[in-house]
Amino acid sequence: MPNSHAKLSPSGSHRWLHCTPSVLLESEFEDNNSQAAQEGTAAHALCEHKIKKLLRKRSKRPVSIYDSDEMEVCSDGYAAFVMEQLELVKQSCADPIMLIEQKVDFSHYVPGGFGTADCLIVSDEALRIIDFKYGRGILVDAEDNSQLKCYALGGLRLFEDLYNFKTVVMTIFQPRRDNVSSWSISVAELKAWAENELKPKAEMALKGEGEYASGEWCTFCRASACCRARAEDKLKFAQVEFKMPPLLTDTEIEEILTAIPGITKWSNDILAYATEAAVNHGKEWTGFKVVEGRSIRKYSDEEKVAAAAKDNGYTDIYRKNLITLTEMQKLMGKTKFEEVLGALIIKAPGKPTLVPVTDKRPALNVTNAKNEFNEITED
Repeated sequence: MPNSHAKLSPSGSHRWLHCTPSVLLESEFEDNNSQAAQEGTAAHALCEHKIKKLLRKRSKRPVSIYDSDEMEVCSDGYAAFVMEQLELVKQSCADPIMLIEQKVDFSHYVPGGFGTADCLIVSDEALRIIDFKYGRGILVDAEDNSQLKCYALGGLRLFEDLYNFKTVVMTIFQPRRDNVSSWSISVAELKAWAENELKPKAEMALKGEGEYASGEWCTFCRASACCRARAEDKLKFAQVEFKMPPLLTDTEIEEILTAIPGITKWSNDILAYATEAAVNHGKEWTGFKVVEGRSIRKYSDEEKVAAAAKDNGYTDIYRKNLITLTEMQKLMGKTKFEEVLGALIIKAPGKPTLVPVTDKRPALNVTNAKNEFNEITED
């Protein structure tokens, strides 16, 4: 997988399409590849390997410090999903083409624009884009997804001279959120979007033109911690003299509930930025100091510890636990696992949680509790 990234990358398009001057602003900040990003890269490499093996192509299994049972399950699921989609396409197209980790170029709309599409499936009348998302933090939707539309434009450039595409089908596969989202757009509509929105905003972004705009697209912006537009947006609630929660109106509480996740994320970004500057660059913040955090004791060498304990007559020093459900299922296989242990597996209901209505989980029936609450507040 290529390590280089376009200045106006597909993955960052949601941000620079909404906040065009952010591209030049964040170029002033160091690009620290986060642990989550590194983990995602490792998961993508494993997915690529597994699909190539299913296609009977030579591939060496990647090894990473992020390897885990969860990554094995997620990459297995993605590989199986991709192969299922290929088989579905074969029902209407005799010889589809599937490309994995394919570099695509859409610089005819975005200067220097390129990216790497996780999976392209090319058939007679449709181009399919499948994108693997390993992150669990943000639910990603395929509908009107600018990253996938950029990949689609690059895919069209590669193949539209050979195929008479009518439609582009875009899919997000996000296993850690149990999210599979698909969306279709006609080739004509996609190109109209590229000409009327993508191209002009890309030109503005490269020049640093336009207005700064705060929104959920700020999440992965390198300048987000110091951005004034974001600060002003998050601090607007602090300009109001809050009453205690029972005295707030329902409308005020709903507005605050909506704002809390963004404010929390922003405040954590500020703290992380200030801490990094102090620890790694010697920055001194008035009223604050760097101290050593709480440390947890651990054995320096477990084998030597065990030997020393036994030499002194202590033998009851080991604890034996069942392996995890995931490990047990992998050991037995899904069919045998269900046969042997299916009746012994339970899944307790999760703790009731208040989330936005856009969350895809079904709503709980809390009618009785709602009636009791209303009776109390009305009294």
